[in-house]
Amino acid sequence: MEAPGRTALYVCSVLLILTARTFSTRTEVSSDFIYMPSLVHRGIEGRPLFLSVETRFPMDNAEIQGTWFHTNLSGSRTLLVTFTKVSNILNMTYRNRLLFKEPNASLLIHKLNQGDEGDYHLSLNIEFDNKPGEVFKGERTVHVTVDVPVSSPVIEKNPNYAVIEDKANVTWTCSVERGTRVVFQWLRDNIPLGPRDRYHFSQDNSTLLISPVRKEDKGVYRCVASNPISHGRHSRGLELDVYYGPYNLEVNSGQGLRIGEMFTINPGELAFFECQADSNPPNSYVWISKSHNSTKVITEGPRLEVLSYRLAQAEEYLCRAFNNVTQKQDEAQFTLLVASLGKDKQTQEGSSVSPLAAIAVCSLFTIGCFLILLFFLRRNCNPKRVLVSIYNRPLCEQKKPHRSGHEDATEDFGIYEFVSIPGKIDSTQVSCRSLARLESVQDMHTTIYDVIRHVPTDCWDVTTPTDC
Repeated sequence: MEAPGRTALYVCSVLLILTARTFSTRTEVSSDFIYMPSLVHRGIEGRPLFLSVETRFPMDNAEIQGTWFHTNLSGSRTLLVTFTKVSNILNMTYRNRLLFKEPNASLLIHKLNQGDEGDYHLSLNIEFDNKPGEVFKGERTVHVTVDVPVSSPVIEKNPNYAVIEDKANVTWTCSVERGTRVVFQWLRDNIPLGPRDRYHFSQDNSTLLISPVRKEDKGVYRCVASNPISHGRHSRGLELDVYYGPYNLEVNSGQGLRIGEMFTINPGELAFFECQADSNPPNSYVWISKSHNSTKVITEGPRLEVLSYRLAQAEEYLCRAFNNVTQKQDEAQFTLLVASLGKDKQTQEGSSVSPLAAIAVCSLFTIGCFLILLFFLRRNCNPKRVLVSIYNRPLCEQKKPHRSGHEDATEDFGIYEFVSIPGKIDSTQVSCRSLARLESVQDMHTTIYDVIRHVPTDCWDVTTPTDC
C-alpha cells in the first residue's frame, strides 16, 4: 500500500514542476496573495504548532496548487505536502504528524521534536477564472525553533571544603539535565555576579572560576538557568567558606579614660580589657607586658584583668592575635596609667572632645584675653601720652570763676606764683606768658585761686628769661 502512494506523490510533484515550467513565461511572483501573522515561531518539544496562512484572494474564483517544504538546520530539504483546492498528498513519513485540510493552506504539526526545527516554505500557484492561462505565484517562509523546558540546575564546587584566602582557587559549575539554548547566571547572596579581575566565566557562563579566593568571596552561591520558553530556574544554595584574618585588631575597655593608645584608671580600680579581631577561624590571643626593655607573657585568651594597685608606674601592654590556619598575626599595643580621675571621670569619658584639645583651647583663650587687656592698658595709660596731653595746654587760659576745688587734679600740676592786689581793679594784666586777665574782682578778699595761674611750661626751665 505504501509503494503506490509514494509513486502517486512523486508523479504529482513532477506534474507540478512541469506545469510551473510550462507557464513560467506567464507567471508573476507576488507575496500579496499570502499573509502569515508571524514569520517566527517558538515551539515547545512535545506540543503542537500551527502555521497559520491567510489567502488574500477569492478562493471560489481561482484554481490553486501549492506545496510545503521543510529545510532543517543541516540544510536538508524535504517535501511535506502537495495540495489543490480539493485534494492533498502528504509525505508518508509525516502523515501521522501533520494535518492539512484544503482549501486552507495552513499546516498543523501535532507533536514537535528537535528535528522539526528549521525553515518551512510555502509556495502557491494561483490561476484566476477571469484570467485563464496567467499564473500568479505567492511564497512565504517561516522559521521554527523547538525548545526543551529547562530542568532544575545543579551546582557543584571544587574543592568542596573551606579554602584559605590568597592561597586557593575555587571552580563552580552549573548544569541541567534537560533544556535547549540555556543561559546561566551566577548569584552570591542573591546578588548577580559579573566578570571582574578574579572572576572568570566560561563561554556559556556555566562555569565560574575564582582565582585567588579572598575574604569578600565568602557567602551562599546559586546559579540560575533559563531559556526562551522557561523562566529562571534556581539551583539550591551552596556556601563558600573562606579562612582569613586576623583583621581590624582592637583593644577596648569599659573602665577608665582612653586617649589614643593610653588608658587611665583610678587607683584601686579593677580594669578589664577585651582584644578583638575579625578572623575565620577565631584567633588565639596572648597578652604581653612590656617593662624595662623586657617582655613577659601574662595570660592567654581575649580578656585581660589588671589590678591598678599593683602598678607602680605607667606600664605598656600588648595584645597579639594569631590565626592558626592562615598563619597570620596582628598586634595592638597600649599604655596603662594609674591616676585619680575624680568626679569628672564620667564627664570626661562621655565627652567627644579630647582633654588635650580642651586644655589647648583654654590656654589660647587665656593668652588672648591677656593680650587684649595689655593692649588697652598700653593705649590708655601710656606715660608719654599723659605728659604730651599736659604739655600741650594753651599758653594763656581765661579764668574760670567759682571753682569748687574738686576739678581734675591734673590741672593743678605746675609752679604757682602769688600776686599782691592792692585794691579793686578792673583788670590786672600779668605777663602774657604767666597770668591771664582777671575778671570781676570785687574786693581784697578775692581768693588766691582766683589770681593764681599756672606758670607756662616754658618757665619750667631755669634758663628761661625772667619775664616768664
